[in-house]
Amino acid sequence: MRMRKKKYLAERLENVSDILFISETEDRNFITSVKEKAYIDFDGWFGRRAPYMLEIGCGKGGFAAGFAVKNPGINLIAVEKEANVIVSACETAKRCGIKNLRFMKCGAEYLPKYIQNSSIERIFLNFSCPFPKNAYASHRLTHSRFLNIYKDLMTADAEIHQKTDNARFFEFSLETLSQNGFTLKNISLDLHNSGIEGNIETEYERRYASQGLPIYRLEAYIKRGEAL
Repeated sequence: MRMRKKKYLAERLENVSDILFISETEDRNFITSVKEKAYIDFDGWFGRRAPYMLEIGCGKGGFAAGFAVKNPGINLIAVEKEANVIVSACETAKRCGIKNLRFMKCGAEYLPKYIQNSSIERIFLNFSCPFPKNAYASHRLTHSRFLNIYKDLMTADAEIHQKTDNARFFEFSLETLSQNGFTLKNISLDLHNSGIEGNIETEYERRYASQGLPIYRLEAYIKRGEAL
């Protein structure tokens, strides 16, 4: 179902424009679009140089805000395609005065246009849409076409951290990550009963956990010296 446009959306987006980058190329073929680079000066945007991390599909920004506050030494870039959703995340960040958090309204396919290679130290994939029908498998954010994008963006020691409530999507992710040269670690089939510390819940996660549903989690990296 199509999301209803929020009231005063254009005005609200303008009010957070200092922390929000909006891609203007979404109507173009991303394969040709990303060849024409338009790298963002993140050091200038954040006003400092610090390790860069990326959340793809940030939703209303609950995880992004919580992680940025708890980790003031990093710069977090939160990505979301839907203007209706990302505007709320931006407003939360501004209201809470979070200085090390910025947002991009952009599809994951377009990230190589704006972010330089070997610059991201961690990628978070929190409760991405599982696209359960096999015909839409290529839209899953752990499909090989996205993993190839992440590989280029990641530093040598970077990691991908994924959480989901969907068992089939999690199995798909385990398979595609392994097939694409990633080593897996800290795999949990029930995160909230795993003893793993430091977890920051998303809005979806709280909802699913309250229903007694297990949360699946993994970390993935490419060993130093292995070819990307």
